[in-house]
Amino acid sequence: MIEFALAVFFLLITPGPGVLSTAGIGAAYGYHAGFAYLGGLMLGGGVTMLLVITGLAAIMLAVPWLRFVLLLASVGYLAYLAWRIASAGTRIGFTAATKPLGFRNGFLLQFINPKAYVVPTTLFSGFAFLPQSPVWEVIIKVVIFNAIWVPVHLIWLAAGAKLGSLDLSHRMQRTINIGMAGAMLAVVAIALLANR
Repeated sequence: MIEFALAVFFLLITPGPGVLSTAGIGAAYGYHAGFAYLGGLMLGGGVTMLLVITGLAAIMLAVPWLRFVLLLASVGYLAYLAWRIASAGTRIGFTAATKPLGFRNGFLLQFINPKAYVVPTTLFSGFAFLPQSPVWEVIIKVVIFNAIWVPVHLIWLAAGAKLGSLDLSHRMQRTINIGMAGAMLAVVAIALLANR
């Protein structure tokens, strides 16, 4: 169980679309503005986790045209988010918008977020610690996962908000934006390579 918790922590803390966009919202709009987005990410992540646990994700992704459509949507949206972050100029976060990404955007992101499928697949297909009681194992894993998911995402939101509040030089802010966009594009590249 400890190995499972450590795997959850390290898989969640690494940059992916959810945490990078959360940090971007924190940087651009502040800490409290990210709560609705986080709520959407959490619910969407819960649904994708359920799809993985029940095997429905594997069935859906076995349909070639559906897999291709989801891949295109994923790559397109993640590239768009990377562009919004990179083109924010000297302001850390997203390009100017009237309001932050909200609940709906967080929820929908999880369905095209490759990490939302890869992480649960890795965690729930491995790290068996109650083989005699698989239902309880899944329940315990979901509880542990969420007990780590919430603070990790709140940390990324707070880090983004703190970064956005610092009086950094324009060059440093631009460098941070390009680094965040590069990390997002790395996720896109990994998704493309995994689907070759």
